[in-house]
Amino acid sequence: MAHLFFYKKIRAFSLKEIVFDKTAVEKILIIKLRGIGDVVLSTIVLDNLKEEFPNAKIDYLVEAPSLPGLIDLPQINNLLLFDRKSFIKRAKIIYSIRKNKYDLILDFFTNPSTAIMTFLSGTKFRVGFPYRGRTYAYNLFGPIDREKYHAAELHLETLKLLGIQTGKKQLHFSINAKTLYFAEKYFMENFSSSDFVVGICPTGGWHSKKCDAEKFAEIGEAIIQKYDAKILILWGKSDKEDALKIHTLMQKKSFLAPDTTIQELAAMISRCKLLIANDSGPMHISTAIGTPVLSLHGPTNPLLQGPYGEKHEWIQLSSLDCIECNLLDCPRNHECFMMLPVSEILNKVDKLISKNSIIIKPKYV
Repeated sequence: MAHLFFYKKIRAFSLKEIVFDKTAVEKILIIKLRGIGDVVLSTIVLDNLKEEFPNAKIDYLVEAPSLPGLIDLPQINNLLLFDRKSFIKRAKIIYSIRKNKYDLILDFFTNPSTAIMTFLSGTKFRVGFPYRGRTYAYNLFGPIDREKYHAAELHLETLKLLGIQTGKKQLHFSINAKTLYFAEKYFMENFSSSDFVVGICPTGGWHSKKCDAEKFAEIGEAIIQKYDAKILILWGKSDKEDALKIHTLMQKKSFLAPDTTIQELAAMISRCKLLIANDSGPMHISTAIGTPVLSLHGPTNPLLQGPYGEKHEWIQLSSLDCIECNLLDCPRNHECFMMLPVSEILNKVDKLISKNSIIIKPKYV
């Protein structure tokens, strides 16, 4: 029958084969913890789930930094907050999950804590990744080989294994009217409507993923020189020092964005013509809200963690013997960023301009 799906690989984990009955799904819980960018990538399942289960209620379990990006998304019914520092709050979340009586849990994080929560949920259909020591918690599984897929596509591949359609490819991030007004006001006060405003964002989850301020300043200078662009330096609370350093190092005028919330930062990105960023939350937010982005990659693999979608570009110094090291701190001289040829970065910017039909006023008019 079309609405039944047998997950045959369960035998490999010595678990009982079960039947996934899609007609029985009325309440869904998605679990995705940690980074904002990771949560943004997981939102690719929302439109597909609503298409497959139009009357189902979808809840999300995330950590506090990711909440603003999901608030007010029409596909989501309720948001649950995971607090890794409080045992009592984690116990309350488990109780809440059991009380809600979900029909389907999609644990896209699958760490020891979320495995326990899923196992204790009482949910009939429990989906996770087949990691060693955690398969006890699930009776349906995502792909075994995660390294075959971009992080966004991995979520879709999991839906495919459940027999759920995956034709929708949109990521989501919530921007409300108040934050849009904040960005509009800033742009009206600092730029004209014809300005080619390029955002630069030094944010990065680990130190080794963050392009050096000196290199960002060099990139900004080159973009101003070639396109007569306006450079807007965007930053989060942990990046203020880097942002100030880029602003100080640039000999040509740049604009330092004000202190913002994550939603305000997203709204500012939405007003830029394009963004240049590290592998980071803002980079993935940019893809979700439709601003073309060029991502700079050193220790991470752009084919797995790069910007998702055809309108974006990435760059990496692939000739380095240490590239994609995945180390949190660089033991060398950060050659993966410092040696990036600016000429190649400008070529990537040209591609972004061309493929997204960005109109730039002629220089010196």
